[in-house]
Amino acid sequence: MNALKKNAKRFLPSPALHYLRSGRNGYQRAVQWPAAYLHPWRRESVQKLKGDHNRYAGKRCFVIGNGPSLQQTDVSRLKDEYTFGMNRVYLAFQEWGFQTSFLVSVNDLVIEQCSQDFQRLDIPKYFSWHARHLLYPQGTPDQKTHFLFTTYTGPTFARDVSKRLWEGATVTYVCLQLAFYMGFNKVILIGVDHNFSTQGRANKTVVSQGDDLNHFTKEYFGKGFHWQLPDLETSERSYKMAKEAYHNDGREIVDATVGGQLTVFPKVDWNSLF
Repeated sequence: MNALKKNAKRFLPSPALHYLRSGRNGYQRAVQWPAAYLHPWRRESVQKLKGDHNRYAGKRCFVIGNGPSLQQTDVSRLKDEYTFGMNRVYLAFQEWGFQTSFLVSVNDLVIEQCSQDFQRLDIPKYFSWHARHLLYPQGTPDQKTHFLFTTYTGPTFARDVSKRLWEGATVTYVCLQLAFYMGFNKVILIGVDHNFSTQGRANKTVVSQGDDLNHFTKEYFGKGFHWQLPDLETSERSYKMAKEAYHNDGREIVDATVGGQLTVFPKVDWNSLF
């Protein structure tokens, strides 16, 4: 199979390769549709998601990344703000003195290894539909769980998150789509450093060999944790799509990350927000 792929790349023109990939990716998405729309868990999630539509219209929220810059940010100031946390953000809840308003996770490896932690959280939680069997292999989801029909392919910015969302190579992009659907008028990013000390091929699965230097705590992806290297190029593509969608609707995304390397969104000073 690998030899076939190499030969296809070598002998087929780029338009033909793009056509074949598009057809394959479209088929892979299509086979997921029946369960993603008809399964009882998803049908319940769709109804809950529709109840959140424009619920927070005109308000601001913070999307909290998990970068090391959080160590230089007094996140406790967000206690009374609307906040989106991602993946293992809960490791900081005790230090901050509050839980985020929402928790979002769409990566299979993270969900599989942290499923028990996620189940214990008593806040609105949003997970990828494709990871449902990793999160709840037995029993049924709690009422705080929402399943999102996210896909790896088919770039788009979803204005209706009860339908399909593109993951955009980063859970932050999923948060931006959720915030848009919920009606938030201004989204402020913090902790989105967009810079990793661990290098390698995008999306390659690696096993942590020691303390985590890429996140706000060394225990985040601690020794033995399986995780995937970031795809910063695709992430930037998705961020640009989010920026355009917000701009076209008279809304905005700004970046208050301390020392962050992301250049897609306008920068604002953290202290100026309060």
